[in-house]
Amino acid sequence: MRISVFGMGYVGVVSAACLARDGHEVAGVDPQQSKVDLVNAGRTPIVEKYVGELIEEAVEKGRLHATADAASAVAQTNMSLVCVGTPSRRNGSLDTDAVERVCTEIGAAIKTKDAPHLVVIRSTILPGTMQALVIPALEAASGLAEGTQLRIANNPEFLRESTAVYDYDNPPKTVVGARDPHTAARVLALYDDLPGPKIATSVEVAEMIKYADNAWHAVKVTFGNEIGNIAKSVGVDGWDVMDIFCQDEKLNISPYYLKPGFAFGGSCLPKDLRALTYKGRELDLDLPLLSSLMPANRIQIDRAFEAITAQGRRKVAFLGISFKSGTDDLRESPQVALVEQLLGKGYDLRIYDQNVHLARLTGSNRNYIVNVIPHISDILLDDLEAVLAHGDLVVIGNPAPEFRAVPEKLRADQTLYDLARIPGAAEALGERYDGVNW
Repeated sequence: MRISVFGMGYVGVVSAACLARDGHEVAGVDPQQSKVDLVNAGRTPIVEKYVGELIEEAVEKGRLHATADAASAVAQTNMSLVCVGTPSRRNGSLDTDAVERVCTEIGAAIKTKDAPHLVVIRSTILPGTMQALVIPALEAASGLAEGTQLRIANNPEFLRESTAVYDYDNPPKTVVGARDPHTAARVLALYDDLPGPKIATSVEVAEMIKYADNAWHAVKVTFGNEIGNIAKSVGVDGWDVMDIFCQDEKLNISPYYLKPGFAFGGSCLPKDLRALTYKGRELDLDLPLLSSLMPANRIQIDRAFEAITAQGRRKVAFLGISFKSGTDDLRESPQVALVEQLLGKGYDLRIYDQNVHLARLTGSNRNYIVNVIPHISDILLDDLEAVLAHGDLVVIGNPAPEFRAVPEKLRADQTLYDLARIPGAAEALGERYDGVNW
């Protein structure tokens, strides 16, 4: 392909060098003449392993040149990668001025072309920026609507400084967000020879994924440090602890627990978090991440409560109050906490959970539910159909297999609020469906 890469900074230079190495004809575009001159002299404007050699070779073979003239670069190419910086402003917001300026320049250049042109955003931008800024700027400057001669995609990069060329060649995944499959396929074709999954998705998901990745990396660093701080203070080697922690690829280093949903509960997580953070206070340690987990969990319960009350339906059928399906454990169940809030506001509830029968509950489990919901015997029924019939709003609290059939059982006047992401429910109910995080 013939590709123009806008922005000869870190991402742009690495992308341009690797694309040229792979046989594409690349024009690097930057308003700073010093960067343009360096690239055209076969030298790198950044310090990064292997990039200098790649640029030197690409320039010698005539596959890479640089220019400050955006219009000529667009005219010579059929795809433009936008790799300009999006730094933080003083208030923490994202500075997208360079993205908007470059999109306006590219759009104006496309206006003078007769051939189709594909614009790919590799700059890191927040969800909604494509729709609110990038697409309008390109359409206004080019006079074209997206999907005609103008095609637009988002292609986030996953490059680490000091290992960028290796990361380009060995990506954990390649993600392209586009409005149509053909556009996504054209961008993915750039990376045909690279390993890892190739993922075509919406532009909004593509925008969000880089932020999810980097936030998770920051969480991991902070988590490891806070565990290490506690370990050090009690005379334990934190590296030994985390070496063993990382060997658990079933729960710890895995997708488990990482899908958005409702709050956590049960007999272990809340208790152990409280004990660990209490120990941290005893040791005069500041543990902001670990200390934030219980309040964050409470917020998730409150979000569900607010979403349910916003629906304006007072008669509620609540299905599944144990903290997860397949158990009768109600201790610190967030579903129970949610039911308690609804009852406190005067909602008319009926509850069904095939694993929870009041007569069978004993010990601390029985004491917990009776103390939290004193009149539960009047509203906890063994008949799913009777509970369903009661509710104008049906709330599914956990993913018990029997709840998969609930959407098709609902009356036309009933709505569903889903804490468990029941498969097919959203498609079956349309506007009568809502979920806690989807």
